[in-house]
Amino acid sequence: MSEVATLPPVHAAAPDDGARIPRKSPWRLLSRPFALLPAAFLLLVLACAIGAPWIAPHDPFTPAIRHRLEAPGATYWLGTDDLGRDMLSRLIFGARTALLASFESVGIGLAAGVSLGLLAGYVGGWLDRLAMRLADVMQSIPAVLLALALIGVLGKGLGNAMLAVGLIFAVSFMRITRAVVLAEREQLYVDAARVLGLRPVAIMLRQILPNVSGPLIVQASISLGTALLIEAMLSFLGVGADSTQVSWGSMLETARQFQSEQPLLPMVPGLAITLTVLSFNLLGDSLRDALLPGGAAPARPVARKATPSAATTAADAETPTPADTLLELRQLSVRATVGGGEAELLSRVSLHLRRGEVLGLVGESGCGKSMTASAILGLLPRGAHIAGGSVRLGGTELVGLPEEALRHIRGRRIGMVFQDPNAALSPVHTIGTQLCDILRAHSRMSRAQALARAVELLDLVGVPDPARRLQDYPHQFSGGMAQRVVIAGALACEPELLIADEPTTALDVTIQAQVLDLLADLRRRLGMSVLLITHDLGVVADLCDRVAVMYAGQIVETGSVQDTLAAPRHPYTAALLDAMPRGRGDARLSTIAGRVPPAWAWPQGCRFHPRCAHARAACTQQPVALQEGVRCIRSDIQERAA
Repeated sequence: MSEVATLPPVHAAAPDDGARIPRKSPWRLLSRPFALLPAAFLLLVLACAIGAPWIAPHDPFTPAIRHRLEAPGATYWLGTDDLGRDMLSRLIFGARTALLASFESVGIGLAAGVSLGLLAGYVGGWLDRLAMRLADVMQSIPAVLLALALIGVLGKGLGNAMLAVGLIFAVSFMRITRAVVLAEREQLYVDAARVLGLRPVAIMLRQILPNVSGPLIVQASISLGTALLIEAMLSFLGVGADSTQVSWGSMLETARQFQSEQPLLPMVPGLAITLTVLSFNLLGDSLRDALLPGGAAPARPVARKATPSAATTAADAETPTPADTLLELRQLSVRATVGGGEAELLSRVSLHLRRGEVLGLVGESGCGKSMTASAILGLLPRGAHIAGGSVRLGGTELVGLPEEALRHIRGRRIGMVFQDPNAALSPVHTIGTQLCDILRAHSRMSRAQALARAVELLDLVGVPDPARRLQDYPHQFSGGMAQRVVIAGALACEPELLIADEPTTALDVTIQAQVLDLLADLRRRLGMSVLLITHDLGVVADLCDRVAVMYAGQIVETGSVQDTLAAPRHPYTAALLDAMPRGRGDARLSTIAGRVPPAWAWPQGCRFHPRCAHARAACTQQPVALQEGVRCIRSDIQERAA
């Protein structure tokens, strides 16, 4: 309703470069101190490998029997081996063998595995089935046994050993590539490339491969450490590097024989292997955090002390809440790390929901409605945290609650209905399995009891023949029926509060009405409270008791549905109402100029003033507090509604 060609200028200081949304890039490693140490160590190993002939103080192959098994000293800093060869020099030349073997095997695995995975995932059909059966056979054989078998066929030597290891890695790379390509090939940009007439090979290599490179880079970095470890093991067994090459594994095998005479001998190659493998693994973890959307497991959001900013210094008026309040948000602020600083996603959001009440939370996309729901559930995205405020469910404070305690609240006391039912249901499990998992996670039901309860839930939400449909998969349900299943899962444990986040967005108009009627009926029958997140004021008028209008991370108006829709007090609420279709075919649909600014560029003063037709100079100067249910400096209510 707010799509326009141009964006009015925002009368606020432009954000600095550090406030821009960061792209997923390996260069983000530079902002992660934890990744710098392993990266520095690996650079040192690489420098030793490249400059070994110039760095090594002695010839690593020339024996000196007179100096055999010497302790570390001024001449031989790390001592000598059983033939009197300098351990430091052999350690430096061993780095060359270790890295060469690692990169060779991983390169073979990438070339073979990624190529086959791209074909299997994009083409599918018999090629996909054949590739997966081959992968199953290969992975059923222990990796070391397979490597030894291939070396037995191909012969000893580092090249053959790493070829065998590369073939083992190819299976893992093929599985990963196939998995991400299966999801990526359904994206609209792939369809657009097909429409443009690109050949399948061009689509795979130029369109899909760059978009799936993140997981492959992460897997490759971790595989380098694994390859080094396997090479050392094979050389330790005598089937890897030959006598013309120095390997840390063969050094370790020699040290094992003479460790009783020189106890420090095994420590040199042992530490080199351990530290290098550990550095590869730590670097892989850091790359995963830098490149992949999910990164590592998100940390539990912990309330932090909010630092005051120009946009949040206005104190909202504190209003008493009714005695039967179920959910209360008081001065809730959420911030997220953006570039080199923090952006405020929610600014002192305060609202309450009474028992048995339906509260509509409305606003355009990007206003913070779904972020509010995530903060209530303790499921903020990675990088975001609660910077201040309180979220209370009944007498329970949810901010700062341990994850295990929150797990028992989610599903049991708070249910959630997402806007896309197909994304909310697992495609590889039956509906019965998914509903039973929910029930048994929060109760001590047997499977038979959970199945009986699942039938009752499907019947409650109007799914015909529920006993039979338990055996169906999500793709066998229409959009409306799949949303009913999602609602059934949200109601499984009879929660006190149901959060419905745009529950009808992905449905056609007829099914939307059915789902809304279902929610209204369930609210009456079960007496639960509902927080309905939507952008449709028509839905709010039909279903809600009260409404809270949100814009740019702030509540700008609250009140009863009847009063708010009949006489809106904030210009944004009035603009939303004007933008609603009126059913007059000859009337031009009104729009709101501009768009919601991003979180790192909230305007100074009233955040709506760049788009407001009634903005004054005072609107741009100071933050505006929420007073008597409206966030506007204009005191003339009639003028605001005009």
